[in-house]
Amino acid sequence: MAPIYKIPLLFTLSFILILANFMKAIELNQLKAFLSEPRKVVITTHKGPDGDAMGSSLALYNYLLKKGHSVHVITPNDYPSFLKWMKGDKDVIEYCFYEEKAKKITESAELIFCLDFNTLSRIDTYAPIVEGSNALKVLIDHHQQPDTFDFNFSDTSACSTAQLIFEFFELLGDTDEIDQDIAECLYAGIMTDTGNFRFNSVSSKTHQVVSFLMEKGARNDWVYDKIHDNNSVNRLKLLGYCLSEKMEVISDLGVAIITLTQEELQRFNFKKGDTEGVVNYILSIEGVNVAAFMVERDGIIKISFRSKGDISVNQLARDHFNGGGHINAAGGTASTMEDAITTFIRTIPNYINN
Repeated sequence: MAPIYKIPLLFTLSFILILANFMKAIELNQLKAFLSEPRKVVITTHKGPDGDAMGSSLALYNYLLKKGHSVHVITPNDYPSFLKWMKGDKDVIEYCFYEEKAKKITESAELIFCLDFNTLSRIDTYAPIVEGSNALKVLIDHHQQPDTFDFNFSDTSACSTAQLIFEFFELLGDTDEIDQDIAECLYAGIMTDTGNFRFNSVSSKTHQVVSFLMEKGARNDWVYDKIHDNNSVNRLKLLGYCLSEKMEVISDLGVAIITLTQEELQRFNFKKGDTEGVVNYILSIEGVNVAAFMVERDGIIKISFRSKGDISVNQLARDHFNGGGHINAAGGTASTMEDAITTFIRTIPNYINN
């Protein structure tokens, strides 16, 4: 019988880490080689694109155009008007309005970048088109538990996908290609997904990246103004209504909830993006560690969760609301408002007390 040799655990872990980095290097070199000649490229992102989704997508779009590729950004649906100042916005194709055009472009694509989502179901009805494409599929994302794509550039510790796009440019040795337009797209993505740099996902690397972007011409005050200081009167009235009439605090659980019906949205002439960030207001209440914002849209209840510390709303969303996201920021859905509220209140103690 051959002798059994015991390999020290530390050596084993080190070997695994070296092997993982080696495999990433191989993948990167393969991708660099593939991009060394003009390609037909599609960039897509999750349904209901936010600042990180659009900032990442349009930064990569403008970079790839500069490198001579044929590039299209295809989103599953529309996104807020306060994100439509970025260079390339006018060329974005919204799948829900231009299905045949998007389908034709995707079917002929050689490479598809999937940004700011961890599974194809996050791009909704556009998912089967992407899945059926013969193109190479590259995931660049920071959400937990990502699916496997042809190339995966995933880091769940990263503050935003926009930071990962910057790091992708670094890996390609191409940060010199970042101009003011690309820098401001990336800045917008990082700023919005970090809650204006206040979340614990912000690292020293984040500030180094932002410093570089500002050196490249990113106007931090101008980007902030475009996104945060362009509120309509109706949006502010809706926010006031949420906080004064619809907010419920359950002190013994350390939980706050806001709910809105479709009728209430219509009362304030709701536009996409008008409820962005509402959930963060109630998380700021003293003694509140978990916040839930539930809104009736398109026949379903869409839910945004936020939490503090080690309370995982990602796990809550995955377990009970067909969703997911990050430990402290996640989303999900429910069939009815009553269902959403009842399930949330019944199950949240299990996650607070873990």
